[in-house]
Amino acid sequence: MQNGYIECFNGKFKGECLNEQWFETLQHARSAIAGWRQHYNEVRPHKSCNRLPPTKFAELHRQRAGDAARPSSNTTEIN
Repeated sequence: MQNGYIECFNGKFKGECLNEQWFETLQHARSAIAGWRQHYNEVRPHKSCNRLPPTKFAELHRQRAGDAARPSSNTTEIN
């Protein structure tokens, strides 16, 4: 086992996309894989992201990080 995250992803990709599709052309393969990737990253909830899709989880993380970086109104600036 080299990298658990990659091996887990490869298993899901193989089981949910490659084993379910019969690609007739390279364009068909690209289209089907792009659709699966979009669903995987933007729609499907992930257990490691608190049952949120990765894009939604990242958006919430960026918002929280931005809120933490802003000075609070109670903070006094020192010149």
